[in-house]
Amino acid sequence: MIKINLLPHREAKRKQKKAAFLALMALSAIIGVLVIIVVGGYNARQISIQNERNNIIKAANVDLDKKIVEIGSLKQEIEALKARQQAVEDLQGDRNQPVYLLDELVKQTPQGVYLRSFKQDGQRVVMSGYAQSQERVAELLRNLSSNSPWLEKPDLTEVRAVPLAQSKTGRKVVEFTLAVAIRRPRDKDAAAAKPGQKTAAVAPAGAPVAPAAPAAK
Repeated sequence: MIKINLLPHREAKRKQKKAAFLALMALSAIIGVLVIIVVGGYNARQISIQNERNNIIKAANVDLDKKIVEIGSLKQEIEALKARQQAVEDLQGDRNQPVYLLDELVKQTPQGVYLRSFKQDGQRVVMSGYAQSQERVAELLRNLSSNSPWLEKPDLTEVRAVPLAQSKTGRKVVEFTLAVAIRRPRDKDAAAAKPGQKTAAVAPAGAPVAPAAPAAK
């Protein structure tokens, strides 16, 4: 009977499989390292490109911020120049305001009203005087409110009945004080562009009301 020993052959097969497994593991490790290197390099390249783009955007933002600051300063200079120009125009226009004021007072003061004094403070004129009756004062307010292109917003501040000076009969007249705004030429032009808008004359609440004086004989 022939006897065959298979142990060496099996041992050889086992060593061969082990060597193949180790070789496969080594190859897998090498491939893994290569993949990591390639992916890492690609990611690093993409990060570098993105950083360059970010730097470009940051630089553009810095330039835009500088331009915005320059534009803001230019706007301030333009507004300052406009304000100076407007101030010069107002000064030139205000030189003729006394003429306009006197002319309008002559036109808008009804009969039976005597203006005693008036004082201008900026664009506001305070005047006082006498009238034969409250109806005359109301007519004056209506004229200043609706009929004058230069005067607006009359405000009656005081009205009362006082004895007429040098009157032997003790006759009384209505003494009044009112304030009215005078327009600048630019305000007049703006108001002329809106002919439908008028300012109503309203006496202040609580103003004393004097009895109507009889008409002059």
